Amino acid sequence: MRYRIDKETFLWAEEIWKKIEIKLEEECKRLGPIMPYVPENGKYYDMGERELTAWTNGFYSGILWQMYHATKKDCYLENAREIEKRLDGAFQNFPKLDHDVGFLWLHTAVADYRLTGEEESKSRGLHAAGILAGRYNPNGKFIKAWNGERAGIAIVDCLMNLPLLYWAFEQSGDSAWRQIAINHTEMALKYIIRPDGSCNHLVEFDPVTGEYLNNPGGQGYESGSSWSRGQSWGIYGIALAYKYTKNDAYLDAAKRVAHYFCANLALNDYVPMLDFRAPEEPVYYDTTAGVCAACGLLELSEHVNPLEKDLYVKSAIRCLKAVTERFCQWDPKKDSILNFGSARYDRESDRHVPIIYGDYFLVEGILRLLNKDFLIW
Repeated sequence: MRYRIDKETFLWAEEIWKKIEIKLEEECKRLGPIMPYVPENGKYYDMGERELTAWTNGFYSGILWQMYHATKKDCYLENAREIEKRLDGAFQNFPKLDHDVGFLWLHTAVADYRLTGEEESKSRGLHAAGILAGRYNPNGKFIKAWNGERAGIAIVDCLMNLPLLYWAFEQSGDSAWRQIAINHTEMALKYIIRPDGSCNHLVEFDPVTGEYLNNPGGQGYESGSSWSRGQSWGIYGIALAYKYTKNDAYLDAAKRVAHYFCANLALNDYVPMLDFRAPEEPVYYDTTAGVCAACGLLELSEHVNPLEKDLYVKSAIRCLKAVTERFCQWDPKKDSILNFGSARYDRESDRHVPIIYGDYFLVEGILRLLNKDFLIW
C-alpha cells in the first residue's frame, strides 16, 4: 500500500468503495455519455448540450476512466469514449476555450491514451496542450485564465491544468511546454501563495507589459480572504508541480498550503468552510474543497520524508470520513453522491449542492487509499 493506514480505515474505505461501485454502475447505465454538472430535482442534465466548452465537462469522464481502471467494465470505457468524441466540437469553438482545457482533456483524451494507448486520443491531448500553451503571456510569465477584458487575470485553479503541459512534454520532447508550466508555477509562488500558506484566487497583471496590478476578489468572500477550493487547488497543483520537476521549493510551498488548510479543517470537524476568512454567519460549507484537498494531501504524502507522511495521510482520511458520514447519498436511482458542494460564495444557485467534480475527487480519494486509482493529472 502507498499509504500507511490501519485495518479499520482500510475496511471503511472498502465499504465506501462498494457503495461507489453500486451507485456508479447504475449511473453509467442510466446516464450514458452525458456531461453532468449540478443535478436538478435529483437528475443530471447534460451540460454538454447547454455549453460544450464548460470547464466541468470532463469530470464525469474522469470518473468513468477511474472506474474502468478499477473494474475493467466496458460500460465505463464506452461512455467515456463517447464523451471524448463529443468534446471534439469544443475544439471548433476556440474563442470560448480558456485555461481549463486541462480539466477538459486530461480527464478524457489523456486518460484514454494513458490507459489504452489510443493514438487518436494522444492527438487530442496534444491539441489541447497547444491551446493551453498558446495562452501564455511571456511578459508576465503566466497563463491567462480568461479572454477579452480579463486577459490579464491568472488564477490558482490553473495549477491543476498544468499537468497537461508536462504530459505533452513527455510525449513530444518539446521543452517549451514544460517551461511554460514551470514559469506559471513560479508566478503562483510569488503572487498567489501567501507567506502563511493561504492563497489568492485571482491576480491581475497588465496584459501588455506583464506588470502586477492587484489581487481582486474571486469566488471566495472578498479580496484577501481564503477560498477553500482555491486552497485545495494550491495543495494538489503544487504537489504535482513537484512531482514533475523535483523542485524542492515547490514541495515546501505545497506543504505550507497544506498546513494552512489542515489547521482550518481541524476547527470544523474536517469539513471545510467555503471560505476560511469569511464571517461566522451564514455558515457555508464546500465539501468539494475537502475531497480535492484530500487527494492533494495524499499526493503530497508520496513525496515527503517518511516521518512526515502521517500528517497528510491522516488529515486526508479524516476529511474523507467526515464528508462521507455527513454529506453523501447512496440511492442508486438518484444522480450524484456528494452534497454540500459550493462553487462560489456569492451565488446561491450552486452553493450547498452536489457538483460533479466533488464526486470525481471523492472517487479518486477512495481509490487512492485502496491503491486502485491511476493518475489522471
